[in-house]
Amino acid sequence: MEASHILIAGVGGLGCSWAKGAHLRCEGNADLCLVDADDASFTDSGSAHLLRLGHALDSVGCAALPPLAEQRMRGYSSLARTVLEPVELVLLLTGLGGGTGTGAAHEFARQARQSGAIVVAVAALPFDVQETRAEIAQEGLQRLEKIAHVTVRLSLERLARQARERGKAWQMGAEWVEDLVEGLVRTLMRMGLINLDLMDLRAIVEKEGEATLLVGTGRPDDPEGILQSALMAPLAELDVGGAQGCLIQVEGGIGMTIGQVDEVANMFTDALDPNAQVILGARVSEDLEDTIRVVTLLSGIRSDA
Repeated sequence: MEASHILIAGVGGLGCSWAKGAHLRCEGNADLCLVDADDASFTDSGSAHLLRLGHALDSVGCAALPPLAEQRMRGYSSLARTVLEPVELVLLLTGLGGGTGTGAAHEFARQARQSGAIVVAVAALPFDVQETRAEIAQEGLQRLEKIAHVTVRLSLERLARQARERGKAWQMGAEWVEDLVEGLVRTLMRMGLINLDLMDLRAIVEKEGEATLLVGTGRPDDPEGILQSALMAPLAELDVGGAQGCLIQVEGGIGMTIGQVDEVANMFTDALDPNAQVILGARVSEDLEDTIRVVTLLSGIRSDA
């Protein structure tokens, strides 16, 4: 695959911030697109594709106006089509509960799917005390989940709690998002012992039911610790037991053995449905000294599980 085949897209202020950080981690293996009504989101954007949802003299933007953001995103369909033409995978990052992310994210996802791309979205949900934003976010989430192949629900409540434990502001606690995006990009872009490709990804994301992504890291001799690292992800509540599909990439340093790959993979797949389709990839990377990183996509999750 070429870098132009993978697009990291940020929609709204939070989505653009996370997308820029994730793109820096991907070492030129993906393109970047930023979508917002606020020019502040476009600073330090390098060679990114920029879609400004409004006019330079428009002081209102799309704050708290999802229908306006959706309308403006739809108006960019011809320009977006040019950006999306070579793209096979869109990693869409957004925050829901405001105007731009709630209104434009699902419309961008729709245009991406229409162009033939797989769409994997990470959608941040508002804090528990933000009841009005939470109501707005739920509507946007439902629309995004109907369109994207995978919609990962990220809880700002859990993200903020974990950031406080590390002495950071929650806005800066985006390492998990960056790890996830980088891990998925590396999974598809680099050759390994057992290779995964977009056909494997498509086979898993097309399972009926909900889907999510996990990323975990740890020492090669501590597979349980790697699993616990993944389960600490700041996701909204979702029981992944009984998932029907699993794509799992195990990446480790030069000393990683097939036995370690097997042990880690079994740890991550034990809770799946006995008849689940499991696709395994493995790769040795020199930059992961004495570390194993696992990226797992789980699909076919029953909402009543």
